[in-house]
Amino acid sequence: MTKICSWNVNGIRAVERKGLFQPFINSLKPDIICLQETKANREQVEVDLNGYHEYWNSADKKGYSGTAVFSKVEPIEVINGLSEDLIIKYNLSDDSYGNPNSEGRVITAEYANYFLVTVYTPNAKDDLSRLKLRHEQWDKAFLDYLKALEKTKPVIFCGDLNVAHTEDDLANPKPNVGKKGFTIEEREGFDLFLAAGFIDSFRIFTKGNGHYSWWSHWAKARERNIGWRIDYFLASKSLKKNILKAEIHPEILGSDHCPVSLTINI
Repeated sequence: MTKICSWNVNGIRAVERKGLFQPFINSLKPDIICLQETKANREQVEVDLNGYHEYWNSADKKGYSGTAVFSKVEPIEVINGLSEDLIIKYNLSDDSYGNPNSEGRVITAEYANYFLVTVYTPNAKDDLSRLKLRHEQWDKAFLDYLKALEKTKPVIFCGDLNVAHTEDDLANPKPNVGKKGFTIEEREGFDLFLAAGFIDSFRIFTKGNGHYSWWSHWAKARERNIGWRIDYFLASKSLKKNILKAEIHPEILGSDHCPVSLTINI
């Protein structure tokens, strides 16, 4: 049995300064930890990860984006980023914000029976200025990448996908239609994951609304649970029978996101 946790920490140094990273590990006891928005290089972080192998994909831009994987079992191989052929195929290059390939957004860890991919999906931005990149390039390239991995062995992918898939995935859907995180284009990108055979693990066990992983800092949104579910674990359909639990952990503090977890017999 393996427990995997995914958490957008919105700056691992900030979480560590608050003294909240080790309590997260102590509480959830994950075998593998996937982080997004680390906003740091390894040498900038004073965190004790005794018992875990560490893998970092930090952004070229300091204090921005970035992912990390900490694993008790050493993976067979770890790969940072998307494959070069997909970057070329989908013309994933510089935009007005930078180059999405140098923002530390993807880490893939290969294990004996599956691939684990963690991703920090580009945000469409308030003015939707990165929506085209997201919809026409990133989501399609990332899905192609997952499908290529799946030809070898099943895939689990997790992280901050920066989209609420359905109206049940955010507290106030109607006023947010067409806004970042709830545009038709972003939701279509999620639809494509499902159409390709990946399963939203949380929805195996839990239906309906009220289950969120991100809250605004405004108007005590977290205390009132006015949030969004934008952090996910999806898995190849062939793994469905192995999935034991998929949970959201709003009690874990330290970021504007909370961790999500997958417990799987694999």
